[in-house]
Amino acid sequence: MNDASLPANRGCILVVDAQRNTRAITANLLRARGHTVLEALSGEQALATLAKSEVHLLLTRLQMRPMDGLTLLKCALEVAPSLQVIVTTASGSIESAVESMRRGAFDYVTLPFKEGEMLHRVERALEQTRRQATIGQHAGKFSERPGPSALVGRSPAMRELTSLLQRAAPSDATVLVQGESGTGKELVARAVHAASPRKNKPFVLANCAAVSEAQLESELFGQPRGTRTGAARARRGLFKEADGGTLFLDEVTELTPALQSRLLRTLQDGEVRRVGESTPQRVDVRIIAATHRDIEQEVREKRFRQDLFYCLNVVPLRVPPLRERVEDIPVLAEHFLQRANARGPRPKRLSGAAVECLMDHGFPGNVRELENLVRRAAALAEGDELQPEDFLLPRLPPRRAASKRPTKRRARASV
Repeated sequence: MNDASLPANRGCILVVDAQRNTRAITANLLRARGHTVLEALSGEQALATLAKSEVHLLLTRLQMRPMDGLTLLKCALEVAPSLQVIVTTASGSIESAVESMRRGAFDYVTLPFKEGEMLHRVERALEQTRRQATIGQHAGKFSERPGPSALVGRSPAMRELTSLLQRAAPSDATVLVQGESGTGKELVARAVHAASPRKNKPFVLANCAAVSEAQLESELFGQPRGTRTGAARARRGLFKEADGGTLFLDEVTELTPALQSRLLRTLQDGEVRRVGESTPQRVDVRIIAATHRDIEQEVREKRFRQDLFYCLNVVPLRVPPLRERVEDIPVLAEHFLQRANARGPRPKRLSGAAVECLMDHGFPGNVRELENLVRRAAALAEGDELQPEDFLLPRLPPRRAASKRPTKRRARASV
């Protein structure tokens, strides 16, 4: 499905409802607004349509037989992970509608619906398709890089992150990305840059934890040749390299107090001074910083400057750990397996038991750990279908495993 082809305010919508009158009323309403509308009277028929047609939005009734709306939702997102889904349900079945959103639906509408409400929710869903297409295309460009590679997920937490990212990207506001190791903070930073007006300018990465203070100062701000012992060549500096574009400061909380002070002055003045020089140089750089630490705790304990924190934290983006978006695991695992299959001698596939096993795992290493587990299993498995034992994971006690699944109470809170 090519979401980039979605025309402004128009889309291809598949309406699924076993009740002919309701289906016809909905389809005619949407056609009157200029949308292309396909119809299906069952979940099975809908899946056949999705397999051969470009669909931007699936609008399905929850109460159907033999395949109900929740089952159709699951199968449809496996066929087209970027598909938006709106479910319709009787007013007495709101809990099922909330459950559908926990499983990846965009929204729900109660029956009988009001025309204005239905059209409003459809337009919101199609707008989300456009937003995801923009970010998804940019994220896809970076998916061949090592590490996490799926920015847009179906979980409420990832939808919230994507929405905030899309709103923040067009501005020059400084962004602070927080999240555990392996969640994909660099990918988020790259997506912000790629969805911004600076997308055709440099994206420059600086790892603040990788080198010594002196080396990092020279690397960030630049240094003339011979300024320090061992400075055999001049350094332009990453700020100047990123001029007009974006500078990503990874692990920013690892900066020493002296470098924090220099960074703050640069952000305030828009100027850099190379090491050993007094003449400033103007720079036009958007800063995106990231850390896996609790930066507010670092501020309270006087390890990180409060004024610098405020300067960086204009737009805070939190990347959720994988255990908070368990429903994204099947799609991510399938994505990583497809990449592994492209490099392997023969294609592998995931068994249902393997998916359940992965969803029960705690993933302390987050998306990076999932990617490595899938790559290892694909390389070592003897059969064509990956089984739980191929992932070499310790078995979790049933109670601990079950506790990681989102509850209906938590699902309501996130809607």
